[in-house]
Amino acid sequence: MANEVRVRFPPSPTGYLHIGGARTAILNWLYARQHNGKLILRIEDTDTGRSTEESIQGIIDGLNWLGIDWDEGPYFQTDFTAEHQAAAQKLLAAGKAYKCFCTKEALDSKREAAMVAKQEVRYDGTCRHLTPEEIATFEATGTPSVVRFKVPERQGGVGYDDQVLGRIEQQYSEISDFVIVRSNSKPLYLLCNVVDDIRDRISHIIRGQDHKDNTNRQILLYEALGAPVPIFAHMPLTLDTKRAKISKRSHGEIVSVQWYRDHGFLPWAMVNFLCLLGWSAGDDREIFSKEELLTAFSLDRINKSNAIFNYKKDDPKFITDPKLLTINAHYLRTMDLEELARLVKKELAAAGIWQAAYEGEQREWFLKTLDMTRERFYTLKDFVTQGRAWFADDFEMCPQALKKNLLKHAELQEWLPELAGRMAAMANFTAEETEKVARDFAEEKQTKPGIPINGCRAVLTGQIKGPSMFEVFEHLGKETVVRRLRETGKWFAK
Repeated sequence: MANEVRVRFPPSPTGYLHIGGARTAILNWLYARQHNGKLILRIEDTDTGRSTEESIQGIIDGLNWLGIDWDEGPYFQTDFTAEHQAAAQKLLAAGKAYKCFCTKEALDSKREAAMVAKQEVRYDGTCRHLTPEEIATFEATGTPSVVRFKVPERQGGVGYDDQVLGRIEQQYSEISDFVIVRSNSKPLYLLCNVVDDIRDRISHIIRGQDHKDNTNRQILLYEALGAPVPIFAHMPLTLDTKRAKISKRSHGEIVSVQWYRDHGFLPWAMVNFLCLLGWSAGDDREIFSKEELLTAFSLDRINKSNAIFNYKKDDPKFITDPKLLTINAHYLRTMDLEELARLVKKELAAAGIWQAAYEGEQREWFLKTLDMTRERFYTLKDFVTQGRAWFADDFEMCPQALKKNLLKHAELQEWLPELAGRMAAMANFTAEETEKVARDFAEEKQTKPGIPINGCRAVLTGQIKGPSMFEVFEHLGKETVVRRLRETGKWFAK
């Protein structure tokens, strides 16, 4: 192949971009960027019955969200049908392919007979040696035909050095003459894919192991068309916890990239996580910047065994793979505060609780709120669920906080409004002063300080844990603290 590294991501537009496809795109992108090469986006839209404009846009949107840019394309496979057909004619003219007139009924009968005899099901070459006269007779009667590739009838076989799996070989005798053009004159994937890769000068093919069985047949096509054979790397598949392959049809939208975008995940966290599905840097690292990943990535560190995407489809409490949540939380808690503010603004606006003042006189308050709360959050959505009380009065209290920190202590129904009165009279509403008032109040009531303080946390934030309660008092401000504590009774009434 030419010295330039040229890789491709060729999705079928029959649904959203799912995580298995996204991982393939990411690894191809990494390899291209690492070697100053090119990534070609090619939409394989030959399944016209299932391909949709919505799916195409979904793929492009998903790649854009992940930050996966490409250098050429998107090309559409159906735009090159004439090239695919010309390649088939070239193979026919060279005697490397032939027309097969076997009917479906005849093939089915042979298949059934082979199964009964417990023999390998394969095409027996009935039409391989038809004379020109026999072919003419079939065509004169309008008998439909497909085009089959003529696998060499000689000793030896075909093979390649897979960059992940090692040497893979197959004897010619183990490969049936395979169909490359249907009876309706439409070339099949095997041929289209090879012709497209030749035209696009693809040097490396990095794809899932589900395509591995096609590879030796495709190598035969490269050779028959007089083209250099690319270097292959077959990645492990992405499986669910039951060891089933992740797919759009069987797993639904939770395996789509868009689902993670819409549920508050960060794009680079997703890229970081997907790289770790079946690859490691050879050490214990799980967090990689873009620069670190470009340095560390290599094909020979891709695992041979399949990767497990650890989620439970039917368990609403188990949102996704814990490792992904951990990685997302890391980026959420360490990212630039202004960038986080930009992202959280969208979430608050969508929830109807964004205030223009957060970009005006309350900007510093808003930024500090994000910084105080993000240490316990995992996704952007947490700012409008667990963190809603910081931005609005109409929040829900988590059941654990309600039961353990409030309802368990019936006396708080009277104590917290009383404490509100003490705080309303404070001249300096600081963390230090509120702590003194709260602890003096607990001593007066002859109770542990944690009981009224944790009760305040529940009533003020709706959560059982969070930042220092005295910082919470000061940051929420006297007006909000006093009002909410005086309304403690509403939580006991629920």
